[in-house]
Amino acid sequence: MPNIKSAIKRVKVADRNRQRNRTWRTSVRTVRTEVAGVLSQGGKDADCQKAINQAYKIIDMAVSKGVLHKNAAARRKSRMAKLVNTLSQKKPKKKK
Repeated sequence: MPNIKSAIKRVKVADRNRQRNRTWRTSVRTVRTEVAGVLSQGGKDADCQKAINQAYKIIDMAVSKGVLHKNAAARRKSRMAKLVNTLSQKKPKKKK
């Protein structure tokens, strides 16, 4: 534990920021698993689109808060979109 007053304050601020960043990081992970869950259940295109839009929103908010770097966010969004596109193409077409 630091003895200098400014160092004590920096420890408190760092802990507060760590807790705030942790919340955003876990919500980013959660939306990623929700998108994967919708895809694994074979959800409709509307459900997939709704889930991915929510994920994009959370990821973009994490970037604006400074939790994620913008390139890291772009990479995560790109991977999610790629996954959605490949799985939606693999769905068998219904015969009429």
